[in-house]
Amino acid sequence: MTMTTSPPADPFDATSDDHDGSRAPTGLRVTRRDGTVSEFDQSRIAVAISKAFLAVEGDSAAASSRLHRVVEELTTAVTTSLRRQAPVGMPVHIEHIQDQVELALMRAGHHQVARAYVLYREEHARARSARQPEQSQPQESGTRLPAVGVVLADGTSVPADWQRARVLLEQSTAGIADVAGEPVLAEMARTVYDGMSEAEFASCLVLGARTLVEKEPNYSRVAARLLLDRMRTEALSHLAKEPQHADAEQMRDIYPRYFREYLHRAVQIGRVDPELLNFDLDRIAAALIGDRDLEFNLLGLQTVYDRYVLHENGTRFELPQAFFMRVAMGLALREDDREERAIEFYRLLSDFDVMTSTPTLFNAGTTRPQLSSCFLTTVADDLDSIFGSYRNNALLAKYSGGLGNDWSPVRGLGAHIHGTNGQSQGVVPFLKIANDTTVAVNQGGKRKGAACAYLETWHIDIEEFLDLRKNAGDDRRRTHDMNTANWIPDEFMRRVENGGQWTLFSPDETPDLHDLVGAEFSARYAEYEAAADQGQIRVWRRVEATTLWRRMLTMLFETGHPWITFKDPCNLRSPQQHVGVVHSSNLCTEITLNTSVDEVAVCNLASINLARHVSAQGGLDTEKLRRSVRTAVRMLDDVIDINHYTIPATRRSNLRHRPVGLGLMGYQDALFVLGLPFASKEAVEFADTSMEAISYYAIEASADLAAERGAYPSFEGSLWSRGILPIDSLALLKEARGEGELEVDTSSTLDWGRLRDHVRALGMRNSNVMAIAPTATISNICGVSASIEPQFQNLFVKSNMSGDFTVVNAHLVAALKERGLWDEVMVADLKYFDGSLNEIDRVPQDVRDLFATAFEIEPRWLVAAAARRQKWIDQAQSLNLYVAAPSGRALDELYRHAWKAGLKTTYYLRARAATQVEKSTLAGTDGRLNAVAPGAPSAPLQAAPPAQVPAACSITDPDCEACQ
Repeated sequence: MTMTTSPPADPFDATSDDHDGSRAPTGLRVTRRDGTVSEFDQSRIAVAISKAFLAVEGDSAAASSRLHRVVEELTTAVTTSLRRQAPVGMPVHIEHIQDQVELALMRAGHHQVARAYVLYREEHARARSARQPEQSQPQESGTRLPAVGVVLADGTSVPADWQRARVLLEQSTAGIADVAGEPVLAEMARTVYDGMSEAEFASCLVLGARTLVEKEPNYSRVAARLLLDRMRTEALSHLAKEPQHADAEQMRDIYPRYFREYLHRAVQIGRVDPELLNFDLDRIAAALIGDRDLEFNLLGLQTVYDRYVLHENGTRFELPQAFFMRVAMGLALREDDREERAIEFYRLLSDFDVMTSTPTLFNAGTTRPQLSSCFLTTVADDLDSIFGSYRNNALLAKYSGGLGNDWSPVRGLGAHIHGTNGQSQGVVPFLKIANDTTVAVNQGGKRKGAACAYLETWHIDIEEFLDLRKNAGDDRRRTHDMNTANWIPDEFMRRVENGGQWTLFSPDETPDLHDLVGAEFSARYAEYEAAADQGQIRVWRRVEATTLWRRMLTMLFETGHPWITFKDPCNLRSPQQHVGVVHSSNLCTEITLNTSVDEVAVCNLASINLARHVSAQGGLDTEKLRRSVRTAVRMLDDVIDINHYTIPATRRSNLRHRPVGLGLMGYQDALFVLGLPFASKEAVEFADTSMEAISYYAIEASADLAAERGAYPSFEGSLWSRGILPIDSLALLKEARGEGELEVDTSSTLDWGRLRDHVRALGMRNSNVMAIAPTATISNICGVSASIEPQFQNLFVKSNMSGDFTVVNAHLVAALKERGLWDEVMVADLKYFDGSLNEIDRVPQDVRDLFATAFEIEPRWLVAAAARRQKWIDQAQSLNLYVAAPSGRALDELYRHAWKAGLKTTYYLRARAATQVEKSTLAGTDGRLNAVAPGAPSAPLQAAPPAQVPAACSITDPDCEACQ
């Protein structure tokens, strides 16, 4: 049945202006088209959707149980979306509600119903336009603005200041292409209502620009500038204790005075270290560049506002440039010329060339400067150590540290306990307590506590360990909130390759396996197998290696865990193998540092914004890159001496080895600038040469710091001291593996001989200098793609703790504009095809190739690029793998290839769900770090057809550490 163009009653407009709030309120309010406000009524959404289906499918659908179920699901999805998107206290415009109904229908695949809904809305919009009454304030531009009253803080009501809104829009659109103020005013006019507060009026201005982002991504910068005005008003008024307004031009003069007032207030209330007042504040304040506030996009500035800037009782009084300068001053506290270095650090951060990790941004310059990102621990096989590990985890997580715990020494299920003459319940019950500790300590409410448990593949409890994230089974033996990872020795992978058997042991009977790697591990492991066969070992079990491997991949597919990480390359290539063993990685699988019962490893992170170091004409700007890397390494080294250490073991470890981790972000943006498709040999070559340059300059910078400040205490005997750099350590791995087990390119372009001599002569200030972290939140601040990730979609909604944000690939929009292809139809097509260009025939093939999305890229390209980077990195990289249609064979081949390519670790397996991620997010992801799509079956890996693949990672989960 087709829809009639003029239905006798409004079949869709139960979400229209007759919204009288007769139902129980839901916490939302609705602005009607006449400007009045009423309570939101969810039942009207259900009625509207039901009528939409009936109009298309006919009256026969009315009695269908399927229709009722679909309507209920869609209504919940729309309401959930509205609640997440609506600013606190702000009503939602009726048109926005109808937009969400339309999107929900399309996301759920009801395209005919959605199309009919769109056509009906357009028809009624034309009818309303024809009978539109004159507004009370005609403007010379043609935009008609309602005369509404705004309630001030003292309760008085004044007319809305539309003139100031116009001035702000004029400033906010200045210098930005393809934007204008009038469309924002038009959107705003739909949202305002009489009696709204001054803050609500300002929010409407931001929302007006935000609404236009999907049609023109540059409106994200406009919205950010409008949000900045709110931030200025909030900060200045708080410090002055009376209303203060300043626009962007006025702030150029106000910033220095504001900074002094802000800093004194921050010290007065105990937020900032009083030592910052001893800087030459005239020199510091004069270095502030207020116009850099204007470079944020909306997601970046909203993230800074919500999560990073200092506040007093919820009122943010730290503006962005003050935030960056506070961090820079905090890092420069121990420098000889503190002002000079602080200004150098500030310029690097505020220009988005480099960004330090979230803990450093949170805490630098404060009274509790816990600046480190990652902590790695080993848990010994006794109750004191086990329960001490819970305490340590809590203290380390309190100030925003991510945790990696090595649990391999803890004896397994059935092992003998000498003290009680009983049997052990294994490692799993202790992991359950660790999981609950992780949830309880939420990093001061800024983000969830996060930890990852690692277990070696020979541990007798490995099969139970694989099941920890399953939704079924005994919940006392499940860890729904904690990440898990396999720590896999090369010997196991050889047995998988050769179809051999694998023997599981309890570590109390095979304690030295934990510390052995390479050939020594293989030899000792074979001895234990022989001992087991002779009855000399009490607790053991033998399985087919391929059976266990397949189960690992099945669980990875079904639950997203445990991750696949490789023990031997982490150790055989470790510069610090002379003083210990790498027993695990960290929360995000990029840190590979030694741990023991007495030593907790610590790493301090920052990331180069690669997009800021390339140009279409000149390629990679190596001179700028060298300057940025040198300053970044210096900042990271300063962290070690300034850091607030929450447990003594971290101080001992960090001061002895001084490891840092410099990584990168904006890799995908750099490829867009250079015009290189992700899935191309040229992109792989760029991954190689760009990482080679970062590696070269980072090692050089650390050696030069050693000449200035001295080598790290455990330098002698390290690979560095022997002239073995990361590129050289590949030979050690190749020697240990033998022929056919390592397929790695070893080419180079820079003068590594000179650098080897440099390091031998001067030493190294840092035991480790490189690691590529996920950078999810700091890349949002800088407005670039995260880490080494491919573009997820070209148009999607990103969800994080700051809310939902429409993200449009600005590089794609620019390319389509050049070809005259960017219009409203293209926007609709991108929505319809989930941000993919593949089905849009009018887009040229070269554009489709360049802007291919993550699931359209063969995952072997991701491994190829990662392998070329890994040869230059002394630690590891957070490597997510995207698989559009997973199968047992596909995953088996992919992860074996990753091992042969010399990768040290992998991170999330991101599998495309039956519905796209943005759609599944609407139904909820149960709030866990990653989750199977709601309702998806836990089918065996090889039995699941591509169309039913559950999401191994929800990608936009606001609670996920990787999404933060």
